[in-house]
Amino acid sequence: MSDLEQLKQALRQFARERDWDQFHSPKNLAMALTVEVAELAEIFQWMSEPQSQAPDAATLDHIAEEIADIQLYLIRLADKLDIDIVSAAQQKFVKNERRYPAERVRGSARKYTAYTEHQEDQ
Repeated sequence: MSDLEQLKQALRQFARERDWDQFHSPKNLAMALTVEVAELAEIFQWMSEPQSQAPDAATLDHIAEEIADIQLYLIRLADKLDIDIVSAAQQKFVKNERRYPAERVRGSARKYTAYTEHQEDQ
């Protein structure tokens, strides 16, 4: 069993033991996920670029906690919708390789739609 599968099973049990499954609708989980992402963004809000690349130990611990919260909510949301996160990520990676061919986009942060010759989503 993969680490992701173990986390999914543990989260199911955690929610079941607390009778929280009733609150874990996809809508509610997506909303909770956005709150956690905002909490992560808040940590970085007023940092300089160099500060964001080398946070102190306490800040790094806080960042790790927020990333963990995000991951746990994401796993729970995917479970509720029967989405295989690894498979979905692999498919998206392949799509991004088509959208952003290295020889055309190297050094650019523009969205794929900004290129005159981009491949449509399929």
